[in-house]
Amino acid sequence: MKKSISTVLKENTMLIVLVIVYLFFTITTKGTMFQPLQFNALITQNAYVYILASGMLMCMLTGGNIDLSCGSFVCLLGAIGGYFMVVRGMSVPVSVGLMLLGIIYGGVLGYLIAYVNIPPWIATLAGYLAFRGLGTAVLSGNSKTGSIAPFPQEFLKLFSGKLFSTKLNVLNMPCMIVGLVAAFLVVLVIFGTRASRLKKGYEADSFKAAAIKSGLMAAVILLFAYKLGMAGGIPTVLVWVAVVVLIYSFITSKTTIGRHFYVVGGNKEAAYLSGVNTRKIMFLAYMNMAILTVVTTWTVIARFQAANSTAGTNYEMDAISACVVGGVSAYGGAGSVTGMVIGATLIG
Repeated sequence: MKKSISTVLKENTMLIVLVIVYLFFTITTKGTMFQPLQFNALITQNAYVYILASGMLMCMLTGGNIDLSCGSFVCLLGAIGGYFMVVRGMSVPVSVGLMLLGIIYGGVLGYLIAYVNIPPWIATLAGYLAFRGLGTAVLSGNSKTGSIAPFPQEFLKLFSGKLFSTKLNVLNMPCMIVGLVAAFLVVLVIFGTRASRLKKGYEADSFKAAAIKSGLMAAVILLFAYKLGMAGGIPTVLVWVAVVVLIYSFITSKTTIGRHFYVVGGNKEAAYLSGVNTRKIMFLAYMNMAILTVVTTWTVIARFQAANSTAGTNYEMDAISACVVGGVSAYGGAGSVTGMVIGATLIG
């Protein structure tokens, strides 16, 4: 059975809203919003939202649960990273590896929520209140200004540099090639998925709807590639964002454990009686959140080029908002990575 164009439009309401909002600001700013540097800023300044929201999505799918501590945890991890890299002068690989020990917090938090049955908002509220204070103590104890800098160039290039870097307003051809390849792959995936669903007798987009959808997405990708190419190249943080988004899109839509998150959020008791290890799913949700918080910290301190006590302020609210605006249910069991990306872009 094929979907009508009207159905496709209804399913992509937020995407249409995003386009309208962007056009509105482009007109009211007399084209300023359409300048290459604005596209670059959209990615670099809001990368943390995409990464954190990917983890928050997994938590919310389990029943509308959230992590209030991730923003404060970014502050603490940033202070620890600054202490190792700047104060102690440790190498970047060792320092980055030590920051990964933050995953231990995710394990402890996941255990408390999944196996001790402490409500998530209470368990994470403790971290929300404590971590920024601990981070500030580390910063003030190792710097008179309360900010640790500068970070090594090796670290900054890895998380805040640019690929195929060129001068501003000079078209970066490698960037355009990457855009063309990405656009082609998107079209291939859309039509491949449609053919597969029709072959299995599932509901699928009509050919016209699939053509419009793939054409619009390819156009957006090429527009971003062109603008980023004129802005000096692809920000390395975009690579990190793309990797995270693609991985979690695959997990939530193509894997058994990804579907278990939806099942647990839809009806936890029914999921348990069906053989789903609901405690394991809850544990993994918060362990996963800690991993993405570490990745977020790397990108944030690289963009600031310093560790300070304001890092991570209200990040948890930005991540939750991105999910809700993108159509993730506040009660769990519904939502997608694609919707989250649209929500995060709209907020940005």
